[in-house]
Amino acid sequence: MLVELFQNLISNSIKYHGDDPPEIHVSFKEENNQYRFSVKDNGIGMSSNHLEMIFTIFQQLHGKDEYECTGIGLSIAQKIVHEHGGQIWVESELGNGSTFYFTIPF
Repeated sequence: MLVELFQNLISNSIKYHGDDPPEIHVSFKEENNQYRFSVKDNGIGMSSNHLEMIFTIFQQLHGKDEYECTGIGLSIAQKIVHEHGGQIWVESELGNGSTFYFTIPF
């Protein structure tokens, strides 16, 4: 399940890369008895108004003519993280990429 989680986050970074070639940085650190992972990209980013809704199943920020997507990848990612007892969230700014964070307890 963790492989699918990383696949969803990294494929989104590639899909929504914008005009520049995608740059993706994956890292983790140990803190407060958990692993804290981050997947950071230089993509198109998103407005702060959309940060919570993107984890809702079938929720899409873009039309199918802009990007081919089903609207389930991030809801699956959230479900995987929650099943492992962790949390997932995103920080983003429109035009300046996104960083997805998630925690997995030791």
